[in-house]
Amino acid sequence: MSSLEEVIGYEFRDRELLAEALTHKSHAAESGSPRHNERLEFLGDSVLGLIVSYYLFLKHPSKDEGFLSKTRSAIVSRANLARWAEALRLGLHLNLGAGEHLSGGARRHSILANAIEAVLGAVYLDGGPACVEKIVIPWLEGQVPESLDADHKSILQELIQKKHKRPPDYELTGETGPEHNKVFTVRVHVGKTTLGLGAGKNKKEAQQAAAKNALDYLRTHAAD
Repeated sequence: MSSLEEVIGYEFRDRELLAEALTHKSHAAESGSPRHNERLEFLGDSVLGLIVSYYLFLKHPSKDEGFLSKTRSAIVSRANLARWAEALRLGLHLNLGAGEHLSGGARRHSILANAIEAVLGAVYLDGGPACVEKIVIPWLEGQVPESLDADHKSILQELIQKKHKRPPDYELTGETGPEHNKVFTVRVHVGKTTLGLGAGKNKKEAQQAAAKNALDYLRTHAAD
């Protein structure tokens, strides 16, 4: 059993599926192979979304559709999936093209998030939905859905404080709508540099959205 299979607790019957799940399109292009992980990523995204939806539906019987949808989005966000992939050290197992490898692709959050979805898609094809659930449910149990959104500001502050020796600033840039249904827009920035924009039904929600967008941007462009 490979080290990745040991980490996720699943042994593939068809090892070619795992190889495909770990192959980025840059590697496929350089090697002349038609097989890379984008199709498996497409499948894994849907499988993961269904498992997360069902899990939240059962775990929060009193919560409305808005809460369930928002929590699911936070759980399956690129940033959160990338953190999971990092915990699995998935980047060490990826097959990347030379250029992608040299530019830090094994650490790029978009590549890591896509790869974890591709691996789940491969497990689904190889062993069925129950095998995917055995991998995903323990990860979900480690999540704190109610605080996923609340973490964005603190994560961003820690990141910016470390790099710039100062916290980011949040600026209210707009308010629209009637008094009972306002939408607030917030810009998060360091000096004159805008890190992200966000909107919400109150200032706190807008700040969290701005911080989340800033984190997504910074992680995606970390190696740029």
